[in-house]
Amino acid sequence: MNLRNLLLRLLIALPFGMSAHAQVPDSVRQDWDNTFSIVARDPATGALGGAVSTARLSVGNRVLQVEYKVGAVASQANTNPLLARDALERLRQGGNATEALDVALRNDERREERQLSVIDAKGIQAAFTGSKPDDFKGHLMGKDCVVAGNILVGRETLEAMRTTFEVTVGTLADRLMAAMEAGQKAGGDRRGKISAAIVVLNEAPSANSYARNIDLRIDSSTDPVSELRGLYEAYKTAFRIK
Repeated sequence: MNLRNLLLRLLIALPFGMSAHAQVPDSVRQDWDNTFSIVARDPATGALGGAVSTARLSVGNRVLQVEYKVGAVASQANTNPLLARDALERLRQGGNATEALDVALRNDERREERQLSVIDAKGIQAAFTGSKPDDFKGHLMGKDCVVAGNILVGRETLEAMRTTFEVTVGTLADRLMAAMEAGQKAGGDRRGKISAAIVVLNEAPSANSYARNIDLRIDSSTDPVSELRGLYEAYKTAFRIK
């Protein structure tokens, strides 16, 4: 059966109540951002950010959305960047992370295909993992962070990320990078590794905020988290970021 016919069958089946636990065919799921990520904040400085890696190209252009003094969101699995946008909009209006998550997913007919993590500027956290992404899938709350992933080698990836973030000393970006390295060392995405990204807002965007804010991506690599570390260190040196 070709992909076109398969999609037509899925579209026909959905209105008649496809089970939330039904398996999504591999030919459809292969385009998902099956990945591991972290969103976090630094209560001392107000910085907000996130980091992510996956076995697909250019993950940095869609999974993470961060807004200074508002929050950080990671939308993955069957990624819909509009969900992260909606979550940030609710935070901007004064809602907390739990409310933002609810607003983003409330009318999403494909919510069981999603994975969404939110942390707001006050440190309130919320996360959702649908039933349809492949195992291992899940999320964990930590001190000032949320880690999440799917198609992982196991829970140990998330536990390593959370623990490393919590015990690492340094800036928010330093701690996010360390968490990603720990997640990759613990196994990461069990399909492999291709791309990675980190976004940290230490101040509101301005003409010169690039000298303190971080937005770095490795779009295609055999070792993206390691290359992201190299790029991050080079960026800090170039712009004298401490």
